[in-house]
Amino acid sequence: MASLPLFSITEAREVLLELHPTLQRFIELRADAAELGASIRGHSIGGAMELRDLNAQLEGLMRTVQETGVQVKGWAPLLMDFPADLDGEHVLLCWLEGDLGLAWYHRPDAGFAGRRPLRFDA
Repeated sequence: MASLPLFSITEAREVLLELHPTLQRFIELRADAAELGASIRGHSIGGAMELRDLNAQLEGLMRTVQETGVQVKGWAPLLMDFPADLDGEHVLLCWLEGDLGLAWYHRPDAGFAGRRPLRFDA
């Protein structure tokens, strides 16, 4: 099994900044898909093709994110982890939709519940 790329905090923040337009587009399309899905439930196939297209676009955007080495953990809300080494310990730098920047991390075995703030000097 190939090892995952490790990000420095600076690299992860740069990648997050570069991904911002992709993430914003994902959030917009996700809302469109949710609204369309709600409007066509219980109806005929009207809108099903459009919904299929929206879902394909969402999957394509997530592939773009994953190609950077970022791990997508959730779609709604968006939750992403950046594998990293912090003071010699393997951690996941954690970004949750709505976070202003990359300011959290957790051990891989602790998951989201183990999120801790990054030090300001990191």
